[in-house]
Amino acid sequence: MPCVRPEIVAHRGASQHRAEHTRAAYELALQQGADGLECDIRLTRDGHLVCVHDRTVDRTSSGRGVVSTLTLAKLNELDFGGWHHELPDSADDLVHEPVAQPSAEVHDRGLLTLEDLLGLLKDSPPHVKLFIETKHPVRYTGLVEAKLVAQLRRHGLSAPVSKEESRIVVMSFSRLAVRRVREHAPKLPTVLLLDRLLPGLRTGALPDWADITGPGVHLLREDPDYVSRSAEQGHDTYCWTVDKPEDIDLCRRAGVRYLATNAPANTRRHLESGPSATVAQTQPGQ
Repeated sequence: MPCVRPEIVAHRGASQHRAEHTRAAYELALQQGADGLECDIRLTRDGHLVCVHDRTVDRTSSGRGVVSTLTLAKLNELDFGGWHHELPDSADDLVHEPVAQPSAEVHDRGLLTLEDLLGLLKDSPPHVKLFIETKHPVRYTGLVEAKLVAQLRRHGLSAPVSKEESRIVVMSFSRLAVRRVREHAPKLPTVLLLDRLLPGLRTGALPDWADITGPGVHLLREDPDYVSRSAEQGHDTYCWTVDKPEDIDLCRRAGVRYLATNAPANTRRHLESGPSATVAQTQPGQ
């Protein structure tokens, strides 16, 4: 039986070729045919949801400081993409992008708010999903999920007709965070992200407030049958972060539905050179 191609989710955008969490990274991911976009969100000091992975902005911007202690106005002064002016990582990439390009024009290198990204989602093809990860621990605890659901509600995205048709998927490594999302928005699909498989989860079962399991690819290397056990329990698998050809092949063989990658175009080329170019349309647990 042929393997079904996983759906490609751009991890922080096309972050191998553009600075992560910038508008340019997400626009490139869409140009490269990503089936989904992934982002991390944090709250600013004045209560705005912004797309930043780290607790601080030191690594990814021209400034310094803890996100939760900075205002939106202060964050807007920073350049989040200027550091990414570099050549592609491989000769294969040079074939597809022969001239080294800067991360983006200056106006596309600034802070990306969740509001901006939701606007980009609305302008993207209707099948594209946005996977939103809430980061914890943070000083604002449950306020992050409350603010997120309120913002999604204003956009008409918090109560989809079905979980399968939802354009939004919310996820976290924090069990409490995923439970809060279920309480605030019962119709939104949720992912419990996993960096280890505790004994109670090895069967593929999840708590009733989580729809999709989210193991790191290192877990599938150790236990590839975990995906099939999860499917038997009615749960699809979202696997992070998958860039190496051998890991892409592993995910395809195992039956992973959503594959998070930093290089959507490279991953798509590899998948389409394999035994099946068919995207999964319907899987268990949605």
